[in-house]
Amino acid sequence: MSKFEPTEYKLVCLATGEQFEDAGWTLSCPTCEKPSLIRADYAKKQLTVRDDEECGLYKFRDWLPMKRMLKCSSSPVTYKSEGLAAALGLKNLYITFNGYFPERGATMPTCSFKETEAYSVCARMDEKNEKVLVVASAGNTARAFAKVCSDNNIKLLLSVPSDNLNALWFDEPLNDCVKLIACEKGGDYFDAIHLSNLALKSPKFYAEGGAQNIARRDGMGTTVLSAVTTIGRIPDYYFQAVGSGTGAIAAWEANLRLIEDGRFGSNVMKLMVSQNAPFLPMYNAWRADSRDMLPYDENQARKDVEIIDAKVLSNRKPPYGICGGLYDALKATDGDVLMATNEQAVEAAKLFLETEGVDIYPAPAIALATLIDCVKQGRIEPEATVMLNITGGGEKKLLQNREPWMLAPTHVFPLNPDEKDVVEKVESLFN
Repeated sequence: MSKFEPTEYKLVCLATGEQFEDAGWTLSCPTCEKPSLIRADYAKKQLTVRDDEECGLYKFRDWLPMKRMLKCSSSPVTYKSEGLAAALGLKNLYITFNGYFPERGATMPTCSFKETEAYSVCARMDEKNEKVLVVASAGNTARAFAKVCSDNNIKLLLSVPSDNLNALWFDEPLNDCVKLIACEKGGDYFDAIHLSNLALKSPKFYAEGGAQNIARRDGMGTTVLSAVTTIGRIPDYYFQAVGSGTGAIAAWEANLRLIEDGRFGSNVMKLMVSQNAPFLPMYNAWRADSRDMLPYDENQARKDVEIIDAKVLSNRKPPYGICGGLYDALKATDGDVLMATNEQAVEAAKLFLETEGVDIYPAPAIALATLIDCVKQGRIEPEATVMLNITGGGEKKLLQNREPWMLAPTHVFPLNPDEKDVVEKVESLFN
């Protein structure tokens, strides 16, 4: 890739407003005493969308915290819908497609918008770093980080629930720098996070950081940058299904930067986020107008996760109430948390395939199902500019007539693993 200067930015604590320098992998404000996200304040206030050859996602690099450029990245693609829009009676429905849909210019080989965060996070890493990056995931995030790290020879340890291992498919074998561990069947995303935290007891590893990592959020925010630079204005509504809510937080932050840019209007788009019933922790907290998550029995949560089709939406400990988190984003945008069932999602996915010509995953089908509901209820004006974030799709199109390569775990641990055993085994993987 072409050489470039690292992006200029400062970090801001959202609880105190304190501005400070990035020490390289800063995930929180060093002086703040309350839980809070930090945000990047970029030196360039107007976004220049680059068109250099093979820049992919990095066309938006003015607003990505980058130290380097990686190869093989792809960007979200936004287009004005005709078929789905006509079916819903919407005149200004824009689809931001993240996945494999070459007819529309979308070429993400993992078929997921998690690629946007993986390419951004890994571009924030120091090239000289020798430690192993650790990522816990319910599936799609692991697939995206695995592909990015494999293509760019970055050492990576993934932690995924055994019940979600079918998400670890690839169009070609991976580089040996990527390793996978899993928690046993019956576990969920929270169990995978716990397992990854034990691995992080070793000094050989470091945490990706999740929602606290500005690179993850700003990478996901490129979906909104794609939409707004295509439409020419900030949308009225933003629809997305959420597991952690990080993508919706990122959408809000991108919206604020675009307002400051000054060329796309001063509109604050309503965040319309959705969960897959019966797994509804954020839906229930929002309905109770509670910043804190409501009590959720661990065993019941695991049972609910087993029921839902959109397994990637199964985060029990999301960045919801933290300062700058989803609760604040929803309040600031007059947004809402919606819900849809497996059955509604199946019907929505069928409608998308019929009207737009490509398969989508259960998670974006949940988002579409709630958009359909809102239209039926008269909550969306026919003239409104609506952005539908299709967070993953095109897997059937990509894998047509080819056998996927599956990444298998080197170790499967119990739900209450021994810390010493985990550390010894994961260290041995990278000796």
